[in-house]
Amino acid sequence: MRQALTIHPGSLCTSVSSIAVDAARPSPGVLELSFGVIGAVNDLYLPPTTTPARTEELWRRTCFEAFVRAAKGDAYIEINLSPSGEWAAYRFSGHRAGMRVASEVAAPRFAVRQTDDCLKLRASVDLGTLSESPSNAVWHLALSAVIEEAGGRKSYWALAHPPGRPDFHAEAGFVYELAPPEA
Repeated sequence: MRQALTIHPGSLCTSVSSIAVDAARPSPGVLELSFGVIGAVNDLYLPPTTTPARTEELWRRTCFEAFVRAAKGDAYIEINLSPSGEWAAYRFSGHRAGMRVASEVAAPRFAVRQTDDCLKLRASVDLGTLSESPSNAVWHLALSAVIEEAGGRKSYWALAHPPGRPDFHAEAGFVYELAPPEA
């Protein structure tokens, strides 16, 4: 089901009017994401398209993110997806604790489309081998985006924001619930 991301109250973005995201589990361990940005896309900083590769610190530029946690437990997975085709996956034992690369996650399948007024990023990520996202459990997702405008100003978008500074890892953000697919 399509969900709207909201801009953090401390952010300003004059180039984007809305961001929406769909998330689905077509099979037990697979997460499919579809982000859509509506606005003056040519006024955004979009990293150049490159060969898909695992890359660090994607969140410093325009990037789409998904945080996945099983209904029980504090551990979660962070997925970063750049319109460039670069990506990253991390494991956490708790809120910003115990971070390590989720090397078991294979490269997601990616598709990016851009027009003057719309940017769409679709990705399919297999998380089936990770203990933090058991395929038979309900997953709680925090979905978000960092948007950088051509002048360098960044805005932070999420399904829900905690009070204070933007924090996509915060408990308050894990509001999207995905049940395992029916057998």
